Amino acid sequence: MNDKVPMTKSGYDRLEEELKKLKNVERHAVVKAIAEAREHGDLSENAEYTAARERQSFIEGRIQELEDKIGRAEIIDVSSMSGNAIKFGATVTLIDDDTEEEVTYQIVGDDESNVKLGLLSISSPLARALINKTIGDTVEVATPKGGKGYEVKKVAYK
Repeated sequence: MNDKVPMTKSGYDRLEEELKKLKNVERHAVVKAIAEAREHGDLSENAEYTAARERQSFIEGRIQELEDKIGRAEIIDVSSMSGNAIKFGATVTLIDDDTEEEVTYQIVGDDESNVKLGLLSISSPLARALINKTIGDTVEVATPKGGKGYEVKKVAYK
């Protein structure tokens, strides 16, 4: 998989910060914990040693994953974008057809998404349905509870 991974600058910065913390803090801490656990003797029955090795394995795996994503990152500068059509990075205000409630989402990369914070993954069904739509358009999205309809009220790039 050599595909580019789209993400906003802030999402990229968060991944880099996590990678830096794992390499410079967590990695050293777990090596120290393994060394301390070794001093307790028999490793076959040493729960501290086993836990530290599992943590080390997790950290190394996450470092590889982050390095891969950062290496494949395609940073989209949302502040330089404009227009009425919805694209990656757009902040979209929608009106729920059933409840008339307004919801606002920014369409972001998979690693940045957090619906509770209004960050909608580009690969989510709603985001895919919204791409290339403009103000006044309606979208229908299949959900576990049935179809859900939205009208696009506002599109902004900030």
